[in-house]
Amino acid sequence: MTASPTGSEALRPTALWGVTLASLGVVLVSWALCWVNAYVVNDDLPNACGDLRRQSFPPEVACASANGTLTGANAGWIEALFFASLVVFVLLASMVLALASVRRK
Repeated sequence: MTASPTGSEALRPTALWGVTLASLGVVLVSWALCWVNAYVVNDDLPNACGDLRRQSFPPEVACASANGTLTGANAGWIEALFFASLVVFVLLASMVLALASVRRK
């Protein structure tokens, strides 16, 4: 049997790791909501629309009418949540990796 790592060799979960993984979860859930809205809820929208607008990140399929209204677009709060949690994830993940590299030295 091998001895368990101690001190700086031990990989300990921290609150920073928890928030990083939670923000990743929010990114994935909000992306999934956008995808479901674009390709499941609005699956017949391309057949009934003259001016179809597609967005790939986050996924969106919307129909623009002559008066400027969009049908089938993602809710604004979902897109805001997606981009905010993506920024939080990237910043915290880079911080966690930087701290991990400093602790190894």
